[in-house]
Amino acid sequence: MATHLTEINDPFALRRMAEEELPQLAEWVRNFTIDTVAKTGGHLGASLGVVELTIALHYIFDTPEDRLVWDVGHQSYPHKILTGRRTQLHTLRQRHGLSGFTKRSESIYDPFGTGHSSTSISAALGMAIANHQLGNKRKAIAVIGDGAMSAGMAFEAMNNAGRYKEDINLLVILNDNEMSISPNVGALSSYLSRILSGRAYARLKDGTGKVLGKISTPLLGAARRAEEHVKGMLTPGTLFEELGLDYFGPINGHDFNQLLPMLRNIKALNGPVLLHVVTQKGKGFAPAEANPCTYHGVPPFNRKTGEIPKETGLPSYTAIFSQTLVALARKNSAIMAITAAMPEGAGLMEFQTCFPDRFFDVGIAEQHAVTFAAGLACEGFVPVVAIYSTFLQRCYDQIIHDVVLQKLPVVFVLDRAGLVGADGPTHSGTFDLTFLRAIPGLVLMAPADENELRSQLATAVSLGKPVAIRYPKGTALGLPPQPPTILPVGVGRCLREGDQVALAAVGSLVHPALQAAELLAKEGISVKVCDFRFIKPLDEQLLRQAARLPYLATLEENSLCGGFGAAVLEFLAQDGLLDNGKKVRTWGLPDRFIPQGGQAALWAELQLDAQGIAERIRQWVR
Repeated sequence: MATHLTEINDPFALRRMAEEELPQLAEWVRNFTIDTVAKTGGHLGASLGVVELTIALHYIFDTPEDRLVWDVGHQSYPHKILTGRRTQLHTLRQRHGLSGFTKRSESIYDPFGTGHSSTSISAALGMAIANHQLGNKRKAIAVIGDGAMSAGMAFEAMNNAGRYKEDINLLVILNDNEMSISPNVGALSSYLSRILSGRAYARLKDGTGKVLGKISTPLLGAARRAEEHVKGMLTPGTLFEELGLDYFGPINGHDFNQLLPMLRNIKALNGPVLLHVVTQKGKGFAPAEANPCTYHGVPPFNRKTGEIPKETGLPSYTAIFSQTLVALARKNSAIMAITAAMPEGAGLMEFQTCFPDRFFDVGIAEQHAVTFAAGLACEGFVPVVAIYSTFLQRCYDQIIHDVVLQKLPVVFVLDRAGLVGADGPTHSGTFDLTFLRAIPGLVLMAPADENELRSQLATAVSLGKPVAIRYPKGTALGLPPQPPTILPVGVGRCLREGDQVALAAVGSLVHPALQAAELLAKEGISVKVCDFRFIKPLDEQLLRQAARLPYLATLEENSLCGGFGAAVLEFLAQDGLLDNGKKVRTWGLPDRFIPQGGQAALWAELQLDAQGIAERIRQWVR
């Protein structure tokens, strides 16, 4: 009998435990998770909700031989604890530490890297078919939340999986943490599900088909229809059955007496199977149970009281966007706000409160969000689509085909553009300037500070054409607030004159450029700083002025491949300004994925803070 969590360093040790020991193990894992996240911060509620499920999966299935894919991965902390990473959990989401999500290079128990939602079923289906091709009996298991199930990709995968019937060993676990199990349904559902997943039922179902099939095809069809009708009345799985997955559940995802026999029965089945498991987000930690949204992702907090430090000081760019959009919407009734399951993160809670009939949360369905916005725009409205930069990648075709090609006035607001810190490369918005700049007719802006954000948003909703605005994660600069003004499209501004080096900057690197110029002025190096405001269209006149100086460098918190610097180089080449005597540099994010870590530390490491920019210039001009 295990006497402490330290004795369970891998699933093999877990599988040597007696079933009656598992509730104690769950308590250990849950407390260790809370203790750790209280110090490091991270995704707490989702991880607490799957403790028993995680233990049961590793206990019944032969991981890592059986492939276990966690959708999104923010619920994977118990999984990390049980798969040899317990002693490293204190490094969670830190530079050179454990990822906050599953990651293939981190462990053999992470067969698929995640971070964005709704990919698990597709990945697990690919693994299941590969296993079938290889002739092995591995099970591929996808654990997907009810929120992630709202994305079209999940249904595309299930629709595809249903065609393979007995040929694949695929288990989809729907982790439903939005509803509780009511007493009058739970016991009956648990009993029926165990019966339906057992070998006896499977043989009966198969035998019924064989017997009735020989007697009468119409009779067989009638029997199957009757079976589906009865199951449809008793269980909520008719939709999944119609897609071709055998549905079982719902069962209590915190009850080993339900989980273990169910998983054993399903392990013996072939074909695509969906198990509906009901869990409670934040289970076992009262503050997280009471406020699952607040404790979804948390900074370090007080372990004893659960108190989360209140944000003090300067407002975030997200908050500035929120306030400005509400103010603009009060004056313009055509403004609508759309988010894809991120009303709090995207800063739309106040808008929802003020204008409930003009706010739309479409679920985790970014592609739908964009085309839905296009439909609104067709009828004269001004949709503002607020999506994290990293998630906008998921709807590139809709931006091009459904919005910009048709010249529809949809405003895309890209939060978390640039490096995001602890969430790492899956959540950094490092490519939006690149993929959006390639689209003809799209106006692309990046504010240097909160007042610029106010003006750029006011400009965007007034233009009557497709616009994208990108701004960083974090606090604004604390400038005295100014009322928004409508900006002339494609016109930047010179913030500091100089005659040696010109810095052409956009967005979050404008003020570090100014700070670098101030540092260098003390050393006798004269630096001109230009805030271009618009990445597309470029301010050609301002660029020609900057290009007159002996040295010209561009600055952006975006991949250098195809970004703002590339746009400047293209213009200089086409305009005949790029000759052997001109020294030009492009500074931004290198052509690699930037790891997790604190934003300030990463900027310093990449020489994109004021000191780093100044040092680049020193080495360049001397």
